[in-house]
Amino acid sequence: MNEQSGRKTLVLTGASRGIGHATVKRFSREGWRVITCSRKVFDDNCPWPAGPDDHIKIDLSDPEDVGGAVSEIRHRIEKEGGQLHALVNNAGISPKTDNGQRLNSMETPMHTWRDVFQVNFFAPIMLARGLFKELKAGKGSIVNVTSIAGSRVHPFAGTAYATSKAALSSLTREMAADFGPHGIRVNAIAPGEIETAILSPGTQKIVDNIPLRRLGTTDEVAETIFFLCSESASYVTGSEIHINGGQHV
Repeated sequence: MNEQSGRKTLVLTGASRGIGHATVKRFSREGWRVITCSRKVFDDNCPWPAGPDDHIKIDLSDPEDVGGAVSEIRHRIEKEGGQLHALVNNAGISPKTDNGQRLNSMETPMHTWRDVFQVNFFAPIMLARGLFKELKAGKGSIVNVTSIAGSRVHPFAGTAYATSKAALSSLTREMAADFGPHGIRVNAIAPGEIETAILSPGTQKIVDNIPLRRLGTTDEVAETIFFLCSESASYVTGSEIHINGGQHV
């Protein structure tokens, strides 16, 4: 734990809603310090008291902004012993057409491919490499949030999103092999249909074919993330856990 505060520290991207928001609450409940990163400034109406001091505004689609954020995160961690115990790469973007339809491989503009891969794929490895020293000091855990769309054609998720998540899944294995000798575990979770604000119309048709016959909750995803960052998962690395009610079977 951090020498000065006695707390463990988590860095979380995409913290402002859905799975990220539930993850903040789950780790905070266990006494962790949570450094949140998102495109928005901290909302003064948020009831989380530590928010203003532990929030970093970052545009993950801008590599220079990511580099600047890494420096700021390292500076804040250094104040409490220089140890980082968990990095959760949760942020992701999935652009649609102007009328809200999925973008397929023939219609996705090249600039959209680049933006999606920068946020969903490059940012996670940039953050992990940039915070390597702190993760090594804390014997930390990295969790990459992939998707069921990374392993099958999805009716709503676009091609750029799906392929970026498939790439992140493969990267998780590579990172586990590379970071493991330094005491850093790297795993992924692949959520299916989770009840969040970004669900698309027609989701109920998918739910009808899920073995558990329901949507997942953000709290259920957050529990799995917390498990992977806890001592209970101390010998788990290079894994990808499906959180989809059996949708993948």
